[in-house]
Amino acid sequence: MDDETAPYHHGNLRSGLLGLAERALEEGGVAGLSLRGLARELGVSHSAPRQHFADKQALLDALVLRGLRRLGDELDEGLRRATGGFEERLVAFARAYVGFAARSPALLALMFARKDDPARPDLRQASERAFAAPVALIENAMARGEIVGEEPDRTAMAVLAMLQGLASIITAGMIADRSPDAVLAGTVHSLVAGLLPR
Repeated sequence: MDDETAPYHHGNLRSGLLGLAERALEEGGVAGLSLRGLARELGVSHSAPRQHFADKQALLDALVLRGLRRLGDELDEGLRRATGGFEERLVAFARAYVGFAARSPALLALMFARKDDPARPDLRQASERAFAAPVALIENAMARGEIVGEEPDRTAMAVLAMLQGLASIITAGMIADRSPDAVLAGTVHSLVAGLLPR
């Protein structure tokens, strides 16, 4: 056993596979992923990945779980650092979400495609946990009368749809020479203006 492969036989193979799989996902999509190819790139036997992932779908589900946990941590951290009222906190959430989406678009698409699999309730739970803080932000703003609405979930979905659209146009370079942060803050401002009590 050489030094390069030794760490993977001492507990790091799973982490190494996930890191490499995420990179491969962003570069070539789901179709470009294979356990055998990952094993080859890591310099381990082609059967070694099966110690951690029974098949490609198990690997994809592990990527989704890891991605949801990371997204949740980033959203929580963005909101934790935020100061000011509802709009400022929503901008902080938007920055964290759009930043994640811009860095990991293929992973985010996979996360949304897999989170509702009835055979994997853990994925749904991880998704709910990832978005718990922003949903609470909206619920609390409604309860305090800062914004109008009776259904926090509907408002949360509208916010998420807006952010996903923002992430898409920013990543695709469709904002010309505008600052991404200025576009983001301006869009959130327009959304919040529509939610203010009249």
